[in-house]
Amino acid sequence: MSRMRKIRLEKVTINMGAGEAGQKLESAKKLIGKFSESKIVVTKTHKRTTFGVAKGRPIGAKVTLRGEKAKEFLISVLHSLDNRLGVNQFDDNGNFSIGVKEYIHIPGVKYDPEIGIMGMDVSVTLERPGFRIKRRKLKPKKIGGKHRITREEAQEWVKKEFKVEIVTGEEE
Repeated sequence: MSRMRKIRLEKVTINMGAGEAGQKLESAKKLIGKFSESKIVVTKTHKRTTFGVAKGRPIGAKVTLRGEKAKEFLISVLHSLDNRLGVNQFDDNGNFSIGVKEYIHIPGVKYDPEIGIMGMDVSVTLERPGFRIKRRKLKPKKIGGKHRITREEAQEWVKKEFKVEIVTGEEE
């Protein structure tokens, strides 16, 4: 296999929606701080929502993990799910997302009464060498069709790299 065709873990994004500013948002930020020493970004509404939250109000928190820290966190999240992922958790670009109902399911994380019970979304981005051309500042280009990561390639990579079982909708 060519060096340019190898798939790698680009980043893992942890996202927690609090719904409103205040104690819930502070709890979410504190919990995300347990998983990384990286900068926590407060997410805001883009437009008025149907729930009556005005534009620009804080509603959640997220952090991006890269490198070895991202891999370690992903292994622990997959372990909390018994190393099983559904086929429908993968998108057409080879990325996948995992929902964690309660943070106490993740190995090594203890319950904190100040935080309470909260869930989180974990999004995993995969890429190949050469994907930088779509993000660069000068002359950004599109990724060619043959170089993109398909859903099937991502599933095979996760099976091989993390020993994960991919299940269909009936088996979940």
